[in-house]
Amino acid sequence: MVFVRSLVLLLKFLFLYSLFTFTFTTCFPQIQPKCHQYESHALLQFKEGFVINNLASDNLLGYPKTASWNSSTDCCSWDGIKCHEHTNQVIHIDLSSSQLYGKMDANSSLFRLVHLRVLDLSDNDFNYSPIPSKIGQLSQLKHLNLSLSLFSGEIPPHVSQLSKLLSLDLGYRAIVHPKGSTSNLLQLKLSSLRSIIQNSTKIEILFLSFVTISSTLPETLTNLTSLKALSLYNSELYGAFPVGVFHLPNLELLDLRYNPNLNGSLPEFQSSSLTRLGLDQTGFYGTLPVSIGKLSSLILLSISDCHFFGYIPSSLGNLTQLMDIDLSKNKFRGNPSASLANLTQLRLLDISHNEFTIETFSWVGKLSSLISLEISSVNIGSEIPLSFANLTQLVLLSAENSNIKGEIPSWIMNLTNLVVLDLPFNSLHGKLELDTFLKLKKLAVLNLSFNKLSLYSGKRSSHMTDSRIQSLELDSCNLVEIPTFIRDLGELEYLALALNNITSLPNWLWEKESLQGLVVNQNSLTGEITPLICNLKSLTYLDLAFNNLSGNVPSCLGNFSQSLQTLALKGNKLSGPIPQTYMIGNSLQRIDFSNNILQGQLPRALVNSRSLEFFDVSYNNINDSFPLWMKDLPELKVLSLSNNEFHGDIRCSDNMTCTFPKLHIIDLSHNEFSGSFPSEMIQGWKTMKTTNTSQLQYESYSTSNSAGQIRTTQSTFYTFTLSNKGFSRVYENLQNFYSLIAIDISSNKISGEIPQVIGELKGLVLLNLSNNMLIGSIPSSLGKLSKLEALDLSLNSLSGKIPKQLAEITFLEYLNVSFNNLTGPIPQNNQFSTFKDDSFEGNQGLCGDQLVKKCIDHAGPSTFDDDDDDDSESFFELYWTVVLIGYGGGLVAGVALGNTYFPQLKRVM
Repeated sequence: MVFVRSLVLLLKFLFLYSLFTFTFTTCFPQIQPKCHQYESHALLQFKEGFVINNLASDNLLGYPKTASWNSSTDCCSWDGIKCHEHTNQVIHIDLSSSQLYGKMDANSSLFRLVHLRVLDLSDNDFNYSPIPSKIGQLSQLKHLNLSLSLFSGEIPPHVSQLSKLLSLDLGYRAIVHPKGSTSNLLQLKLSSLRSIIQNSTKIEILFLSFVTISSTLPETLTNLTSLKALSLYNSELYGAFPVGVFHLPNLELLDLRYNPNLNGSLPEFQSSSLTRLGLDQTGFYGTLPVSIGKLSSLILLSISDCHFFGYIPSSLGNLTQLMDIDLSKNKFRGNPSASLANLTQLRLLDISHNEFTIETFSWVGKLSSLISLEISSVNIGSEIPLSFANLTQLVLLSAENSNIKGEIPSWIMNLTNLVVLDLPFNSLHGKLELDTFLKLKKLAVLNLSFNKLSLYSGKRSSHMTDSRIQSLELDSCNLVEIPTFIRDLGELEYLALALNNITSLPNWLWEKESLQGLVVNQNSLTGEITPLICNLKSLTYLDLAFNNLSGNVPSCLGNFSQSLQTLALKGNKLSGPIPQTYMIGNSLQRIDFSNNILQGQLPRALVNSRSLEFFDVSYNNINDSFPLWMKDLPELKVLSLSNNEFHGDIRCSDNMTCTFPKLHIIDLSHNEFSGSFPSEMIQGWKTMKTTNTSQLQYESYSTSNSAGQIRTTQSTFYTFTLSNKGFSRVYENLQNFYSLIAIDISSNKISGEIPQVIGELKGLVLLNLSNNMLIGSIPSSLGKLSKLEALDLSLNSLSGKIPKQLAEITFLEYLNVSFNNLTGPIPQNNQFSTFKDDSFEGNQGLCGDQLVKKCIDHAGPSTFDDDDDDDSESFFELYWTVVLIGYGGGLVAGVALGNTYFPQLKRVM
């Protein structure tokens, strides 16, 4: 009985235990085990290798995801981490925009997480670390994103081991230099690219923008049949683009922009999934095929600055999904209205800088969704069409140099979303109250320069300061004073008032602390430059050139702003010393004090201006020795000291190297320099030895506005005219300017022989050694100067024969060896036959077809053509009188004077 009772109790216990166990496990599920301890430890170790810096990520919504990681919680629950639902192994890391800053360890613990399928470290700052080769150990990776994270160096070939990759993004970050230029941080060898294509056959997204590949593209790229997006923006590609890529069945995005040496043409299209096509600034050429109308999914077509030509096919009008079209800077012709008028979804339309013939622009008014309209250099030839009043969404309207006539219509003030209104170089006329533009509450950029407007300020209250205008350009607008409405512009950053008749600057101007650029050149300013100008602490660009300013240059100008890049005061009546103080770490790039009456010595404190690239003090009264100390300025490219009272030896001191590493124009003419030819110095001018001038780049002063538009400003001393291959060429932009390599030491007292070493300066375009005391023979090594266009050795005491090697310089267009002691025959070939007798006069021992004195042993008829020579002579009289008057008055000064003969080509930005 006892046994039975015990058995019953046992059964009840077992029943209750089972019921309890079932209830507990049902109502309170078992907690899954935490992520693997070694993975948690690896992640924490990775975290410890970096600090949090809110400047390390560009995304304003970014935040430090790793900040919440700690060992007391499950790593599978950490921000940015995902684990496999069954194995609990870490398979997904997303630390994008996590404000991580520091070096990436080559043996980072991250690479122990071998089960990873997704790794996203984009938009952080890894401080120029190389991408570790151990990335290849993550063999399960399907998605790898290291973009925008300041990795640098060669992309390791081990990336190609990631054969399961579906997306790879390593681009979109270039280093920005102090002057504003950029260069790619990452490089990818062609062999590595081939391996990626060969091994990652299922890849869908391949982004290598701002990655220097510097090669042709392999044809095997066309084997990636799963590819949906390919971006190779600014990758230094060249050669023919594999046309088969256009036919990849799943391709949606193709971005090849900014590869100027990459060429190709658009194929005949079949139906395609392509939605975005970008070819800007490539070598693509030809016409747009009619079959482009089959790209029914196309949303964006951007082919600016290529070599396309011909008519826009009407089939383009079938692409009703198109939202953005940029056809600018090509040679398209005809009337595009039939192709574009029905694309009512368009938000952006840029047809500027083509050869279109457009009878009316009224059709643009149908495109009521337009946000941006750019029609610069398209011959409108009429008033702004009334239909433009329908463009109420318009944010940007740019119509520079479009032959727009009539008045600015009052209804334009109804376009209340306008941020940029850019109408320079047209024929707009009539009286215009500037205060009217304050009605456009969003307007940030207003440019009315070079029209026929009569502008005046209205009666707007000075208390109304709600305008957002940041950039105001009123060049050549018949102004006699600075409009008072400018006083109300509380956010003004850039003010251009060049080529007016303004006589004074109001004191309230110096209260505009936001002002970054001030251009009032070629006006009628008088009096002294007030020291109050140094209140403009944000100033980056100051140009007061070509006025009637007098008195001293305010001493604070060299030391008032850490941001000042350009200081242009040329062409005034300023006297006294040049400012002597320049703060360490200043940003000065361009200084032009030429054509004044400044005295004293050059400021030695300029050695603090480590970014200085242009320095011109020509046509002053400066009394000093050659500034050898400027050799330490690493960016100095142009040095002009002409027409002053400089004296002494140009040679380097004993045991001193004078490399001037980037110097490519030096003008020391019309001074009192003496001593022997500075052969040791010129031997160190390495930049002049290059025939590849692409390294000699100049950066314009530039700012962006709230519309995202970039404005660049080129100062007047970067614009000049030069003869090239027999034609007068106007150098208006910096890309052309840096191709000039020149030496002018004329009109000094330099003695001794011209050394053979000068032949090593193979990039020389201009060489002027005239009016000195040089002796000896003309070195035959000058024949190595294959780029030489002008050579002046006149008014010296040179002897011997003219080297026959000079006749081999095919670009030589000007030669003057007159008034020396040269003897023998003048070399005869087609090049020398273009030079007339005044190139050789004053040399009693010379003979040749160009002179009355013929050579006795010269057989055969003269090849000299009198008619051709007359034309050549008339051209060179103009060219060398106007453009290179520097050979009688200083190279840079001659260039500036040449500009006065070409006012219609000169634009002050």
